[in-house]
Amino acid sequence: MAIQKNLYLTTMTADPLTRNSSAYQVLDSFLVQCQQRVNQSLTQHLDRDIPSKSLRTAMAYACLNGGKRIRPLLVYGSVQATGGDLACADNAACAVELIHSYSLVHDDLPSMDNDDLRRGKPSLHKAFDEATAILVGDALQSLAFQLLGEPIPALDPGMQLKMVHVLAEAAGAAGMVSGQSLDFQGSGQKFNLTMLEAMHRSKTGALISASVKLGALSSPRSTAAQLEALGEYARNIGLAFQIQDDILDVTGDTKTLGKPQGSDQGLDKPTYVSLLGLEAARAKAVELSDKALNSLRAFSDLAAPLRELATYTVKRMH
Repeated sequence: MAIQKNLYLTTMTADPLTRNSSAYQVLDSFLVQCQQRVNQSLTQHLDRDIPSKSLRTAMAYACLNGGKRIRPLLVYGSVQATGGDLACADNAACAVELIHSYSLVHDDLPSMDNDDLRRGKPSLHKAFDEATAILVGDALQSLAFQLLGEPIPALDPGMQLKMVHVLAEAAGAAGMVSGQSLDFQGSGQKFNLTMLEAMHRSKTGALISASVKLGALSSPRSTAAQLEALGEYARNIGLAFQIQDDILDVTGDTKTLGKPQGSDQGLDKPTYVSLLGLEAARAKAVELSDKALNSLRAFSDLAAPLRELATYTVKRMH
């Protein structure tokens, strides 16, 4: 049974991240291209033979129901920056988005953040039920690694094995899951900046870093120097992205964010705003964005989308 594209697949070309700002023309165009590629690929992969019709429908709801596609954009941006073919990174782009979508489904559960709204629509456990939400997260996670392991003629099998390792490390106990655990434990607790940074680098930064690495590893032309520079870029933009999320939790609104505004404050979670204050948090985000840009100084114009994304990260409104 084909996925109902008209119901679940949001065509985001009408609302690019930057709202057609002239300062981000390259990013706008590249974003639309990336969104179309990853949405088409995700739809095809979800058309596989999944015996449970209800599970397949819920999986589509989780990962085809909107979303900015920042992580796939980073995959495609880094493969392009290193002179590779975007087609070689399709499975990697899908894999990081599947891991991200699974994490959101589980984060929203009543036993975790207990959020009723995601991407402007009911959270999956509200649209379906809690048991389905748990199973969907499990299914999306396993599909991510299935895709990374599928043979790609242009890629060396040893490189694909390395890509599986990169994503597993970023998504597991050494990365995103550990960060979520620290976040969950942090409600109402006293955090210093070192502890907060460690939490964010795990919870959000690890998967963002993995996205950049997977893109570079998808390019047979990438060099060790480029991998190192892109790793530095990823570390800085990952933390900047999370700081901006902390800022938007205070300054944004629910309609624009697509999720409850002030949820971190309501749960008494430590944030950069609560520890530094609003203006100092903004300054820290800009500092990290500048460092990310500096790490790309040796790259050609092929890295333009990554450069514009580093600037956009600290200026976005959702």
